Amino acid sequence: MLHHVEIWVPDLGRAVGSFGWLLGALGYTVFQSWGSGCSWRLGATYLVVEESSALTAGEHDRCRPGLNHLAFHVEDSGAVDALVAEAPAHGWSLMFPDRHPHAGGEQTYAAYLENTDGFEVELVAIDTP
Repeated sequence: MLHHVEIWVPDLGRAVGSFGWLLGALGYTVFQSWGSGCSWRLGATYLVVEESSALTAGEHDRCRPGLNHLAFHVEDSGAVDALVAEAPAHGWSLMFPDRHPHAGGEQTYAAYLENTDGFEVELVAIDTP
């Protein structure tokens, strides 16, 4: 089981705004908060965003070696659609709109979102075969 994921971000306020909304909508609750970071937990797993003073670059590039995206289970296709509709108000934009909601293949109902800082998440409906 995954214990936690820590993401270093260039702007904590933006990260809390985008990730905080999304994680809250997915059932996560605030777990920890400190001057340079925040975390949200669901069950035994938590996700951290931190604006570290040790950052060596000012932006994330999902196409470089390292983390490409995080994928989350979402209750059903209706929940995916609702999150996509609300996402722009929280700093997220829909990726691959010409192939949405099947950008991952016809067998999968999912949305790929990217936030202002270039972090990508995939929201996958669990009610699809």
